[in-house]
Amino acid sequence: MMNDKITTRELTQAARLRAIVSGSVGNLVEWYDWYAYSAFSLYFAPVFFPQSNATAQLLNTAGIFAVGFLMRPVGGWVFGILADKKGRKYSMTLSVLLMSFGSLLIAVTPSYQNIGVLAPILLLAARLLQGLSVGGEYGTSATYLSEMAAENRRGFYSSFQYVTLIGGQLIALSIQLIMQTLLLTEGQMHSWGWRVPFIIGAGLSLTALYLRSQMDESTAFKEQASSHNTDKNGTLKELLKHPKAIAIVVGLTLGGTIAFYTFSTYMQKFLVNTVHLSKQVSTAVTCSTLLIFALLQPLFGLLSDKIGRRPLLIGFGVCGTIATIPLLYALSHTTSPFAAFGLIMAALIIVSGYTSINAVVKAELFPTEIRALGVGFPYSITVAIFGGTAEYVALWFKNAGHEPYFYVYVTCCIFVSLIVYLFMKDTRKTSLIT
Repeated sequence: MMNDKITTRELTQAARLRAIVSGSVGNLVEWYDWYAYSAFSLYFAPVFFPQSNATAQLLNTAGIFAVGFLMRPVGGWVFGILADKKGRKYSMTLSVLLMSFGSLLIAVTPSYQNIGVLAPILLLAARLLQGLSVGGEYGTSATYLSEMAAENRRGFYSSFQYVTLIGGQLIALSIQLIMQTLLLTEGQMHSWGWRVPFIIGAGLSLTALYLRSQMDESTAFKEQASSHNTDKNGTLKELLKHPKAIAIVVGLTLGGTIAFYTFSTYMQKFLVNTVHLSKQVSTAVTCSTLLIFALLQPLFGLLSDKIGRRPLLIGFGVCGTIATIPLLYALSHTTSPFAAFGLIMAALIIVSGYTSINAVVKAELFPTEIRALGVGFPYSITVAIFGGTAEYVALWFKNAGHEPYFYVYVTCCIFVSLIVYLFMKDTRKTSLIT
C-alpha cells in the first residue's frame, strides 16, 4: 500500500499504469452495459412495445433511454458525495455493482406478450438503475484518472476515460455484428438473441467489481482525508461556492455531449432509419468509425498536454458549428456505406477536440474535497437534458417530417459551448489538482 503522504508527482510510472488500468477496465464494462441498450434496441423494441410502426417503437425505447439519463444527475450527486467522503475506490466499486444488476434485469424481463404492461415497466426500472450507476461513474472515474496522472500527462491519461467509454459502445456493437453475421438469424435476434449481450454485461460487471476492489485509492483523496478537515467534503454547500466552475462545466458539456451522442449512439439508427442501409451494414460502419475514434483520444489528449486544453475545445466549437449541418445533410442523402463512413469519421474527428479532454478540464476546475461531486453533478444534469434526449429529439423531428431541424438544433448547442470556450481560461495552466 502506498504511503498516505506520497504526492501524485512522486508516484512511479508503474503505479500510475496500474491505477489507469484498474479504473479504465471498470469504466469500459459500465459503458458497455449502458450502450448495449442502444445498440440492441432495434431488436427488442417490438418485444416491449408491440403493434406500432418502426419509428414509433424506436421512439418508445429512445424515451426510456432518455429517462435513464434523468437518473444520471442523481447518480452524479450520490456517488460524487460518496467519492469525496469515502473515497474514489469505494464509489467506483459500488457503481459497477449496480450496473450489473440493471443489465441482468433487462436480460430476464419477459416480453409484453407474456406479462403485458409490466414488461416496459421493468425495462424502465432497469434503465433507471443503469442511469444511477453511470451517472456516478463519470464524475468519479474522471476525478480518479486525473488525480493519478502526472502533471504533464493529465490530458493523455484522462483521455482513456473516453477510450473506454467508446470502447464499451464498440464492444456492444461488435458483439451485435458477430451475432448478426455469424451466429443468429434475423428472427432469432428479434426473438431471444438480444438478451445475450445483457447477460454478458452482467457477468463482465462482476469481473470489473473484483478489479476495482483491488485498485489503489487516489493519493490526492488520501492526503485530503488525512488532514482531518473533511466535514465539507462532498457537500452541495461547498460545491455552490464555485459557481463559475459549475457554469463552465455546464457550458462546455452542452455542445460536446449532444455532438457525441449524435455521431456515435444515434448514428446506427440514423443509418437504418434515414439512410436506409441494412442493420448489418449500419453496425459495421458504426463499429469501424468508433474504433478509429477511440484510438484518436490519447493523441488529442497528448496534444492538449503540449498546447493546452482551450485550443482543442475552440477547434471543436468552430468546426462543429460550421460543419454539422453540411455533414448530416450529406449523410442523409448518401447511399454508399463508404461515403457514410467518411462523413461520420469527419464528424468524430471534430468531436475528439471535446471528448478527449473534457474529463480533465472539469477535474482541474475543482479542489479535492468536492472534485468528484463538482465534475459529476453539473455534468450529469447537462447530459440528462441534452445528451440523453438527442436521440429522442432526432426521432421526433423525423416522425414529424422535419428531420433537418435536428441538424440546426445540434449546431446551435455547439455554438453556445463555443462561446464558453472562447471566454474560459486554459485549465492546464490554472489546474487545482495537486
